[in-house]
Amino acid sequence: MDRTVVAYVIYLLVSIGLTIWVARTLSRNGRIFLADVLHGNEKLADAVNHLLVVGFYLVNLGFVALYLSDDETITDTRGIFEALSTKLGVVLLVLGVMHLANVYVLNRIRRRGAMEREQVPPVPPQGWVAPQAQA
Repeated sequence: MDRTVVAYVIYLLVSIGLTIWVARTLSRNGRIFLADVLHGNEKLADAVNHLLVVGFYLVNLGFVALYLSDDETITDTRGIFEALSTKLGVVLLVLGVMHLANVYVLNRIRRRGAMEREQVPPVPPQGWVAPQAQA
């Protein structure tokens, strides 16, 4: 079997495995965060969590597939390791950036919700006072 094909197979197995592991980890641990962001609405949190996981899979697996091809032919075992380290390193960076982008967006939503809750007075107004004329 050609060494380039071996490198492709290893790359696909490791990249897909990493993508699945990261998506499951983010889904499991992000559910609590989403429930807080969505004010305890568990059904909505589960639905948003599922949509985020599907989007995460689509973007990352699409990137893995697009990044598969390589113009160079691998001639030795060292070349396999070098090609894999470059490809897997880029995949890991993309996974990390995707994770940070998700956390950033959800944190912005959470902050906005917290600010809206702070703008509501703790007790309803009892009445109003007419403005006084300035002298």
